[in-house]
Amino acid sequence: MQKIIILDFGSQYTQLIARKVRELNVYCEIYPFNKCPNIDDTVGGVILSGSPFSVCDPQAPQVDLSLFENKVPLLGVCYGAQYIANAKGGSVAPSKIREYGRANLQFIDSESILFKGIKIGSQVWMSHGDTVQSIPDGFKIIAGTADVKVAAYKIEGEETYAIQFHPEVYHSTDGKILLGNFLFEICKLKADWTPASFIDTTVSNLKKTLGNDKVILGLSGGVDSSVAATLIHRAIGKNLTCIFVDNGLLRKNEFEKVMQSYNDMGLNVVGVRAGDLFLNRLKAVTDPEQKRKIIGGTFIDVFDQESKKLSDVKWLGQGTIYPDVIESSSVAGPSAKIKSHHNVGGLPDYMKLKLVEPLRLLFKDEVRRVGKELGVKPELLNRHPFPGPGLGIRVLGDITAEKVRILQDVDDIFISSLHESGLYDSVWQAGAMLLPVSSVGVMGDERTYESVVALRAVTSTDGMTADWVHLPYDFLSAVSNKIINQVKGVNRVVYDISSKPPATIEWE
Repeated sequence: MQKIIILDFGSQYTQLIARKVRELNVYCEIYPFNKCPNIDDTVGGVILSGSPFSVCDPQAPQVDLSLFENKVPLLGVCYGAQYIANAKGGSVAPSKIREYGRANLQFIDSESILFKGIKIGSQVWMSHGDTVQSIPDGFKIIAGTADVKVAAYKIEGEETYAIQFHPEVYHSTDGKILLGNFLFEICKLKADWTPASFIDTTVSNLKKTLGNDKVILGLSGGVDSSVAATLIHRAIGKNLTCIFVDNGLLRKNEFEKVMQSYNDMGLNVVGVRAGDLFLNRLKAVTDPEQKRKIIGGTFIDVFDQESKKLSDVKWLGQGTIYPDVIESSSVAGPSAKIKSHHNVGGLPDYMKLKLVEPLRLLFKDEVRRVGKELGVKPELLNRHPFPGPGLGIRVLGDITAEKVRILQDVDDIFISSLHESGLYDSVWQAGAMLLPVSSVGVMGDERTYESVVALRAVTSTDGMTADWVHLPYDFLSAVSNKIINQVKGVNRVVYDISSKPPATIEWE
């Protein structure tokens, strides 16, 4: 099976290119521009991403085109297009007017394989501050818009193509067709990257790698760890032991429900109730980063204690997925930290376990497709993402058992109502936040001074960006009334209508 290499110059859209390629059932990998892998027989083509840099900037990222040019087909996207033209002696200069947003192709070379099946007038998405003013000799313009004469070009005599727009974003209506033309017509690749092929290859490799060794894996109740456990179990069976820790910050009755689901799947799961330990360590802590570190550190302590009860364990299984891997080796090293999240590698050196991460090549939506192929239960597979620190970062301010109880009850009403109203599957993630704010209210003839909760529901593909969900007013009204009437300690409910960016999905 051949793959596409995507060289990342720092574009916010690089992962979207990879996702679109994989949606066409072609395997691809992302590498920083300065860490191009060896171009061997396994590589079918190379794509150069966009970038926030200008090619005119002395500090702009650069790559040696001879590493892959004329060896495999090449597609430059936005910055990639400008970089190739500039490197070959063309002229690239800042645009007189920043070209950002929708545009339409007014010229298409009818003989261009790249634009096969795409008609004049096709909408594309521009996002650039520079423009290719002139192309070198031997270059041929194959598409243009009203404002961008060189919207696409080809180097004659080479399978080198470049486009000024972004085919990977939703607003480029024929972007998937264009990428398909590059993959199948130009690179001559096969659409053989499927959930079934991934499972067969992964299970086979796991059997060879693990042999008769024993593996432990920390389950979270989420999609990633559940699918990772199922894959490893399929390879080594009873030699896998899973540990599910109740940190006291799970959703209402979550521990019991998830344990039952795992037992039904035939997994060997050890359940550990450690809520009191977590809450004691979190007492009076209000800083979000400190909360995350305490929760993560306590989990490691509990996990380590349980692992010592097992003998001859050599491997640690993790549900690491591809965005985690990309983040840990981004263009300029690890990206600026917004918050502690998923630490690839995860556990301290003293545990001396080798890592096995069967999902490290997959995006979240691919994990779900693989899980479906494996027969993982829909109630586990289709669960909304839930933060690793749990309700610990949804109780803003200090955490107490009473506050957790209040939030569990509120969250339970919200999530249950989404299910009952048939809205759950149209939401990517939903939850409630207990705010460190008290609000004046009236219940009966009495004045109250109780807590405020915020409800949040977003749509997203992988959490990188998110839009708030326009839940029906009648639904929100019913949920608000139910929460205020049934959850003692809450007298006001608000709904978060912020999108990401700028607002993150979680409040802490």
